[in-house]
Amino acid sequence: MRKVIINIALIITTIILYILQANLFNWFTIAGVMPNLFVIFILFIGLFGSKTMGTIYGLTVGLFLDFVIGARIGVNCLGLGIIGFLAMIFDKNFSKDSRMTIMVMVMVATIIFEVIVYLINYIIVSINVEIINFIRILAIEVLYNVILTIITYPIIQKAGYYIENEYKGNKILTRYF
Repeated sequence: MRKVIINIALIITTIILYILQANLFNWFTIAGVMPNLFVIFILFIGLFGSKTMGTIYGLTVGLFLDFVIGARIGVNCLGLGIIGFLAMIFDKNFSKDSRMTIMVMVMVATIIFEVIVYLINYIIVSINVEIINFIRILAIEVLYNVILTIITYPIIQKAGYYIENEYKGNKILTRYF
């Protein structure tokens, strides 16, 4: 029953993040660049959920975003699915207790997501290659995502450990020994 409630809460959180992304952060841009809340969210689900939970949520949320705001179906789906899988790898190899580690994970995930989306758009649509502009936008978005992660880290950590305890059980000691 708790897993059902957790999944309903995650779906509601997805809708709230979409509303924030589409409405609120249009007003709070840095040089015209908005943060990508969904990269942080999928990374959070992949780090604290079960092994495949991040990938499944990444694919599902990405497909939802592709249908709602994307010009091409599958771009966000593939990018967020890879972020969910990457979060599973991060979970096995790094500690989630350190704020610095989480910030580095968000930086890497944001860079990988944006590079994937850029490459897919380049291959499919043959957009012009503007590397300098892309790097500038990427740097601002990474900075923005890291700042939001620093601000929301206590909430992310508290909710994350609740989800982790429910899905993975309390196996913290056996994981390190």
